[in-house]
Amino acid sequence: MDHRIQQLQQHHLMPQSTVKKPAHHKSKINFKDVLANVQDVKISKHAERRLNERNITINESQWQTISEKMTEAKQKGVTDSLVLTDQAALLVSAKNNTVITAMNKAEAASKIFTNINGTILIDEQAGPDGEAEAVD
Repeated sequence: MDHRIQQLQQHHLMPQSTVKKPAHHKSKINFKDVLANVQDVKISKHAERRLNERNITINESQWQTISEKMTEAKQKGVTDSLVLTDQAALLVSAKNNTVITAMNKAEAASKIFTNINGTILIDEQAGPDGEAEAVD
């Protein structure tokens, strides 16, 4: 009796298709570019509570501007920033694109802000281009 294992050829019961699939031309998309186009600002539960308690309202256009400036600040190496608008001061993590806390302008006037490495000034009364500045 032969105890060696022998390899047997397998025969396919069905013939394999010889039809070629059409080649799809995929353009190379850089993941970093995709992320750069996403401009959603997350709001922490704490910040959301503070915005509600202090009756601070920020419209969609202002959020868009804040988001764009946070992205710009992040590109400049800012990780934690103070965003100043006409009515509020927001402490944000540009690194995580998240609003950490919020206070109205009156409260912000008497505060010392620590652990930030950038400031973003949003001027709603800016000229026709609506330009806001990111300050290192």
